[in-house]
Amino acid sequence: MRVAIVPGSFDPITSGHLDIIRRAAIVFDKVVVGVSKKIPKNTLFSADERKAMVEKALTGMNNVDVEIFDSLLVEFARRHDAHAVVRGLRAVSDFEHEFQMAQLNRELDSKIETMFVMASPKYAYLSSSAVKEIAEYSGSVKGLVPDVVETALAAKFPSMKGGR
Repeated sequence: MRVAIVPGSFDPITSGHLDIIRRAAIVFDKVVVGVSKKIPKNTLFSADERKAMVEKALTGMNNVDVEIFDSLLVEFARRHDAHAVVRGLRAVSDFEHEFQMAQLNRELDSKIETMFVMASPKYAYLSSSAVKEIAEYSGSVKGLVPDVVETALAAKFPSMKGGR
């Protein structure tokens, strides 16, 4: 069985993340979405909230599981007998950081490959940070995030346009 990990903070999950996960699920027999518990930036949502939103957004995808992880990515991948880590790239600016992380992970475990998936053009500009900023300043995030996230953001930012 070909297993891949799609890791991230998913704070919150966006339509761009969903696109990458769906495309990975076509290529691999099983995809485990790893919601990172610890990230170097402040999160708007807790790890449990982020996991729940990802699960709800991926309803019906039978070959995709979602888990919170609090370890090195290669350790998480080993626990799932994963052969690959899938990372989305929006622009050249993403590549430098992702390349460095892929090389470090390869040094830690050369059996786990990192595969880069180019963002679909309609999501190339999209980031969780941008979505949070739009919501914070009362903008509409409709179409940028799944409905479950739009609802959660509206609860955090009641003045958000199009809030539920």
